[in-house]
Amino acid sequence: MSNADPKRRIGLRSIGVLSERELSECPGVPSPQRLKAGPVVVIECNEEIPCNPCETLCEKGAIRIGQPITNTPVLEEEKCGGCGLCLAPCPGLAIFLVDASNPDRELVSFPFEFLPLPERGQIVDGLDRSGQVVTEAEVLRIQNPVHNNHTPIITLRVPPGYGMKVRSIRL
Repeated sequence: MSNADPKRRIGLRSIGVLSERELSECPGVPSPQRLKAGPVVVIECNEEIPCNPCETLCEKGAIRIGQPITNTPVLEEEKCGGCGLCLAPCPGLAIFLVDASNPDRELVSFPFEFLPLPERGQIVDGLDRSGQVVTEAEVLRIQNPVHNNHTPIITLRVPPGYGMKVRSIRL
């Protein structure tokens, strides 16, 4: 499909944000059934660029890029244990951790490269891929281990149905 195709005009190539169609075509996005089974990574990467830290760091072999290194990441969802080691090293900030196993709330974790950091228990605005407020969220955890190279991982509690929508926060 060429960039001139009207179906391609809305989305990553035109506005810098994945459209719902583009997201559904990402081979790194888990099935709805897997999302409800417990923590799993969501890889929102559909660009064919030379990159593979997620594949290299995944101890379970749940992320496959292979050859050439420009392949988009494929998630083998049955192998993913939701450890989140791939979140901070992703240079495109395109990997999230979602847990939709509880019908009363969902959890979403993502790298956060801004200051100030939120505080645990703080209520923040949950933003979608385009930066629009979609819901309120509670900050559950802020992890900043040495191996993350100063890239904190924020974990939010969001209402049911928002784990696949919230991708950042506004304090």
